[in-house]
Amino acid sequence: MGDLRDLVESIRSRGILEPILVRPLPQKSQSGQPSVSRYQIVSGERRYRAALEAGLFEVPVIEMELTDQEALEVALIENLQRKDLSPFEEAEGYRALAENHGYRHEQIAEVVGKSRSSVTESLQLLHLPPRVREAAQALGIQAKSTLLEIAKAPNEETMIQLLERISSHGLSRDEVRREKRSLDRAASPSRRRPYTFRFRAPDRSFQLALTFRRSAVGPVDLIEALEQILIDLRQKAKESGSAIAAADSPGDRISHEPGD
Repeated sequence: MGDLRDLVESIRSRGILEPILVRPLPQKSQSGQPSVSRYQIVSGERRYRAALEAGLFEVPVIEMELTDQEALEVALIENLQRKDLSPFEEAEGYRALAENHGYRHEQIAEVVGKSRSSVTESLQLLHLPPRVREAAQALGIQAKSTLLEIAKAPNEETMIQLLERISSHGLSRDEVRREKRSLDRAASPSRRRPYTFRFRAPDRSFQLALTFRRSAVGPVDLIEALEQILIDLRQKAKESGSAIAAADSPGDRISHEPGD
């Protein structure tokens, strides 16, 4: 039932503004003939409980003849019109109308006073993994627009990361979108350009550009590549009978000392 205190105070000061909907429950009399002496509340259970707490002895009611299935349907629709439902409770209610009572999205929208797109968006929240839904509820993240952005994340781990960042930083919807794009890039295979090492001689007599296929290249990788270039050049010079004096001079020799 939830907290009835506000409703109790409202009923004490203003009374019940919206009648309770009931249906008669037939009972057999001693003569064996059907008689009606009891009623079942179809919608308005919270108002009824609050009225009892407020000390009322009578409450306004509307009586309707309803089958069991119709009573469940009416109760579900009335519950969906409450203002204190979480996005997940709302989505579960829409699903129940669709699966148990054959409602289409536009019919749900009509009976609950929402747009069709709003109903469809709410139902999309049911695709969130159970772990993500539990995390959202535990962190108190209830804005449907925010949850819809989280639902667009590529995987469960990214969804959880987004929830945690929203909880700790209080991100707006636009900020959630930017954060999601950032996490998407981090989670996807690297698309960075190949790494290029560039060197220009102080006197501008030459410049060197050395491109690696991968994007992450460290100093050791660079030294090993340059040493391999010198080995190849020396081998070619030896085979052609020439020499590369500059490359053999102490000042031009490349070496890898510990700590480089």
